[in-house]
Amino acid sequence: MAQNLFVSEHPLVGHKITQLRDVHTDCRRFRSIVQELAMLLAYEATRDMPTRTVPVQTPLTTTQGPVVDAQVGLVPILRAGLGMVDGMLHLLPKAEVWHLGFYRDEQTLQPVIYYNKLPEDLSSHRCFILDPMLATGGSAIAATEILKARRVSQIKFVGLLAAPEGIAALHARHPDVVVHVAAVDERLTTEEDAQQGLPPGFIWPGLGDAGDRQFGTG
Repeated sequence: MAQNLFVSEHPLVGHKITQLRDVHTDCRRFRSIVQELAMLLAYEATRDMPTRTVPVQTPLTTTQGPVVDAQVGLVPILRAGLGMVDGMLHLLPKAEVWHLGFYRDEQTLQPVIYYNKLPEDLSSHRCFILDPMLATGGSAIAATEILKARRVSQIKFVGLLAAPEGIAALHARHPDVVVHVAAVDERLTTEEDAQQGLPPGFIWPGLGDAGDRQFGTG
C-alpha cells in the first residue's frame, strides 16, 4: 500500500460499498449509506487525533481521562461531499464546516472553482477534505492548495472510492496529505470507453456519479 494511503478493511465498509455500487439502490438509501460510511471512515481517520487529560467524576470516584484537543474543520467539496458531513459530525460534533465548490470542465477534466467559504487563517486547525470520489485528483489537489495557503496544520482526504490515477496525482503534488478511502478501484475510464458511451474520467467499476445518485439528478 502506498505511503499515506489507508484503505479500510472493515467488513461493514465493504458491505456498504457493494450496496452503493448497485444500480438499484435508490437515492434515499444511497444518501443514508454515504452518511454511514462517512462515520465509519471518520473513526479510522481520527486515530491520531491529539488528546489532553482532564479530571472526571465517575459515580464512584474522581479519575483522569482523555478528551480530544484539536480544532477540526470539515471541508466538503460541493456538491457530493455534502452527504458525508453528517456522518463525520456524529463523531466530531464540534467541528466547523466550510465549503468549497468545484465543477469539472468536461473537456479538460480539470476543476473550476465557483464557491469558497473558508476563513483566511486556519493555522490552528486540522482539516478533512470530504469528497466521495477521488477520480482524477483535480478537486482534491485544488482544495489542498487552498487549505495550505491558509496554513492548515494537517490535511486529510476522506472519500469512498479512489482510482489509482487520482491517488498518484494527489500524492505527486502533495505527498503529505493522508488519504482514507473505503476502496480503491481499477482505473479511470478513458477516451476509448467514451466511444462505447461511457463518460471519460470516471472511476471504474465505480458507482456512477455520487452527486447525481445522492440527489436524484442523474
